[in-house]
Amino acid sequence: MANHKSAIKRHRQSLLARARNRAVKTRVRNVIKAVRAALVGGDVAAAETALLTATKVLDKAATKKIIHWKAAARNISRLTTAVNKTKTA
Repeated sequence: MANHKSAIKRHRQSLLARARNRAVKTRVRNVIKAVRAALVGGDVAAAETALLTATKVLDKAATKKIIHWKAAARNISRLTTAVNKTKTA
């Protein structure tokens, strides 16, 4: 553990940031799972609404630099493609 006052404060801040980042990453994983579950279930309407939520959550996580912006774009693209395939099929 740090001894300097500023280092102690920085450690405290890093713990808060870690908790916040973990919560956001968990939310990202859960919204992706929700879209995939709706696709597996064959519910196109639920998949579309879950996709809108997932897009918003992924974009916000990328904006806050919790995940890389290209990773967010890749996930959004793949989920959108999957939803669109089920719409046409």
